[in-house]
Amino acid sequence: MPLADFAIPALLSGALIGFVLALVGGGGSILAVPLLVYFVGVGQPHLAIGTAAVAVALNAATGLVGHARAGNVRWACAASFAVSGMIGAALGAEAGKAFDGDKLLALFGLLMVVVGALMLRERKGGENPNVRMTRETARPLLRRIVPTGLAVGLLAGFFGIGGGFLIVPGLVFATAMPVSLAIGSSLLVVTALGATTAASYALSGLVDWELIAWMLAGGIAGSLLGRIAGKRLASRKRILEIGFAVMVVAIGLAIVAQGIATLL
Repeated sequence: MPLADFAIPALLSGALIGFVLALVGGGGSILAVPLLVYFVGVGQPHLAIGTAAVAVALNAATGLVGHARAGNVRWACAASFAVSGMIGAALGAEAGKAFDGDKLLALFGLLMVVVGALMLRERKGGENPNVRMTRETARPLLRRIVPTGLAVGLLAGFFGIGGGFLIVPGLVFATAMPVSLAIGSSLLVVTALGATTAASYALSGLVDWELIAWMLAGGIAGSLLGRIAGKRLASRKRILEIGFAVMVVAIGLAIVAQGIATLL
């Protein structure tokens, strides 16, 4: 397909991913693969996963800047989570590339259903807004951060997703930080995991760099719109999260159904 035919769908896909990441604090990345396969028209599931990983990492890095300026990032906790997550992502990406593309896409749809269901559960705030990684707190924090980050990284690498929807509750569980800080801190982890997965797929030639440019351009615009909408719809944010979760479940079920039909 000529690049011109990809441009507008890729721009819109990037805008939607950036918008959702900025608006509801996670979940936008899980739309990247189905958007690339079914909307943009990328025919190879592995190419879509590799390309999505790059797009997600870049969009997360863009969003991280704003949260960092607002002081919503706990750098040491997020970096520790990211390091263990990168190890998991590297292992998961290798496993994903070796897995049959159609089966991987069907499993991805199943993951979307599970994630959408988890997103329907209301997030509970943490108990320690002053959490910091110090000599005294490092050991107990790392006991939770390392295994949680590794598990999240494995899933992120295998499916080529940023994993923000898993990272946010993972950070809350491991550190007891409030959700507002977990959302900002998660973007550092999403960037790191996405970059790790992207590097693995790029080395195998499974990244479409021209698509990336269009998706990044759309993602920057979408992030700006998402932050504006988030301020205006702050009182209705939970309603937006529920609506998005229902959409994720519906898309996941459709992918699973198509995957089953293809495999049969």
